[in-house]
Amino acid sequence: METVLEATLNGTKSSPPLHPYYPLEVEIAGYIANEYSVIQLLLAFGSGCAAILSVTYVAAKRIRSQIPTSELLTLMWFVLSGCIHFFFEGYYAYNFKAMGGRQDLFGQLWKEYAYSDSRYLTQNAFVMCMESITAICWGPLSFIVAHMITTEHPLRHPLQAIVSLGQLYGDVLYYATSMFDHYYLEKSYWRPEAYYYWCYYVFMNLFWIVIPLILLYNSTTAGGRAFKALQKMDRSLQANGAIKKTL
Repeated sequence: METVLEATLNGTKSSPPLHPYYPLEVEIAGYIANEYSVIQLLLAFGSGCAAILSVTYVAAKRIRSQIPTSELLTLMWFVLSGCIHFFFEGYYAYNFKAMGGRQDLFGQLWKEYAYSDSRYLTQNAFVMCMESITAICWGPLSFIVAHMITTEHPLRHPLQAIVSLGQLYGDVLYYATSMFDHYYLEKSYWRPEAYYYWCYYVFMNLFWIVIPLILLYNSTTAGGRAFKALQKMDRSLQANGAIKKTL
């Protein structure tokens, strides 16, 4: 006959985990399972992104009918980024203390994504600070860059470089902190299924590595061309001034 202590220990060992997130022992305050299916959540998110891009495309064509394709794609990227940063990530920053129990659409989307990174449900300091900075800074500035593209504002490229560098820096730190915990502390925040790691954690965040790198390069080269033209103009003016003096 097992003792009370043994029964307690056996009961503890056989009890199911309180949530499906990894590590399984992590505490998630007020956790409630999602009501929407994965398909419903992905369709809702995809439909929202498609609607934002469609409206942006139509508006951009009306404001600047001859906008080049590369400029149009960049504008659409910044509008979509601004919406995701300000509204979706801003939602997380505002509600981070109770994400485990949120049952609205954004809350369930975050809980679905958290299968690849449970830090979003555990009031993690780095994730909260990173998302807050992203929502407050890069969200509004993305909208400003988009407006500057439509109006061909001369400060577009400096601001585009700043926003792109900020996005790139935040995403690199996001990957780096998680990888540090995984390889050095042997603590993983994603479920063992490859889908969550490769589709959610890697693929969905890779956009904010690749595209900001391209835009940062474009803005840097544009700035270089502008300074080169200015230097050429200065030399021409100086040469003309020297010729006038000799005359």
